[in-house]
Amino acid sequence: MSIVDARLGLFCFGHGYVAEALAAAVALDGWRCAGTCRTDSKCRSLNAKDITAHQFDRDLPFANCAEALSEFTHVLVSVPPDEVGDPVLDLHLYDLFDHGRLQWIGYLSTTGVYGDCNGGWVDETTSVRPTSERGKRRAAAESRWLEFGLNAGVPVQIFRLAGIYGPGRNPLAQLRAGTARRIYKEGQVFGRIHIDDIVAALRASIANPNSGAIYNVADDLPAAPDEVISYAAQLLGMEPPPFENIKTAEMSEMGRSFYTENKRVLNHRLKDEFGLTLKYPNYRVGLRALM
Repeated sequence: MSIVDARLGLFCFGHGYVAEALAAAVALDGWRCAGTCRTDSKCRSLNAKDITAHQFDRDLPFANCAEALSEFTHVLVSVPPDEVGDPVLDLHLYDLFDHGRLQWIGYLSTTGVYGDCNGGWVDETTSVRPTSERGKRRAAAESRWLEFGLNAGVPVQIFRLAGIYGPGRNPLAQLRAGTARRIYKEGQVFGRIHIDDIVAALRASIANPNSGAIYNVADDLPAAPDEVISYAAQLLGMEPPPFENIKTAEMSEMGRSFYTENKRVLNHRLKDEFGLTLKYPNYRVGLRALM
């Protein structure tokens, strides 16, 4: 299968940051692209980019994408699970099962499924032990998608993404907007990944699908969040925001929850199976490029 085959098409459930980047990349190779969003305004925005948009939400009475879905060979799923389950599988399980032309399904998950590892290294063989409600939902959704792929005979791959950054979504932009914060928690590190490297990983999987495979998508240098903000401020010639101790910082419950898990994520499988070399192997290279 050639990745530039004009008969191929990509349907993205949840046309967010990653889906838009992947769609833009494959469209240059002549792929047809479509996707879902939740609002009329986002639909109009996607249509203006030659991406056929469909409204999709568990609670929308006419949000059935079965007819549109049948025209596409590849599906990316970035819609997060809710308290009920995975909305894509709940509403379109049989449509996907009976599709007949699917060559690839990519499910975007999170490294949060590993839970708290006290700063230790994890790879795809590490036990999944999520501690947050979001992580537990993602782990359950992963299992359902892998089971679906096995039963339907469709290549399903899971991509556990670290913290995503790229154009318009990075510490440089936060500093310029005055929204950056330098939160400190002793020993805390996060993994990150540039959007371009996510797209490269997804395209490599599309070209050589490995049914049932799970991939960590993270760069080579987990780092403390305050360290990254300080480096971004240095690039901009700005004073970094003041340190805020996690114990006393005012934060939302969701924001604080990210600091309850601490891990370093290995990406060897991604590199070994696909022969990928990360374009941005650490945040310093990525931020300098974004300047």
